Amino acid sequence: MGKIYAVGVGPGSPEYVTDIVKHIIQNCDIIIGYKYTLKTIEDLLVGKEIYEINMNNQEESYQKILPELGNRSLVIPFTGDVNFSESEVVDRLIEIFGKIEIISGISSIQVAASKANVALDKSKVITMHVTSSIEEKKLDLQKALIDGYNVILVPRPWPKQPDKHFMPSEIAIYLKNNGFNTDKIKIHVFESLTTKNETHFVGNVKDLEGKEFSDLSVMVFNQNVLDSYMNYKWQWEK
Repeated sequence: MGKIYAVGVGPGSPEYVTDIVKHIIQNCDIIIGYKYTLKTIEDLLVGKEIYEINMNNQEESYQKILPELGNRSLVIPFTGDVNFSESEVVDRLIEIFGKIEIISGISSIQVAASKANVALDKSKVITMHVTSSIEEKKLDLQKALIDGYNVILVPRPWPKQPDKHFMPSEIAIYLKNNGFNTDKIKIHVFESLTTKNETHFVGNVKDLEGKEFSDLSVMVFNQNVLDSYMNYKWQWEK
């Protein structure tokens, strides 16, 4: 069997595709991915055998390619970074194809943190974008906010099942119902990061109630407190 790669292609702009990922895509034989992800790398796809998939047909498509792959190389691109919020798919690819080489990409959480001017090492990163239960993740969100951390969060769009739909409005109401003073917590919501359709909402968590955001949203709860090296002069002073 040829080499199989899972690669991150960044949040949406071709400018955020790393050189190593470009090289792998340009030298592969087959590409299989979601429409939005393929759009990000469309300039690299000339001459490739391309399969566009969605949640409903991805399993069928992977199974179809497996016996036809031979010694050809296959790339499965992921929006953002393969290692964040994609474990369910990556685990299934390993079950189907065996060994896979994973190449990381730039994640929307990194871009959101930069745009909100919060440090990742002062933040908790949480994804609700999973199929399994998110009840423990909700508790993680509460604890992180109580402990004073910034939180960078990927919400869960599930409009066909309202009980699983957990987007900014639902998150704001959830926090209010659990005793948080939501008109005091600063929030950023970014949509379609790095693309021409990028938007940036900034306000307080309470302001999110009733507002609709796309499934390409990232939230940043900003509780940042400046703590520069000048607070630790003992490091160099004698």
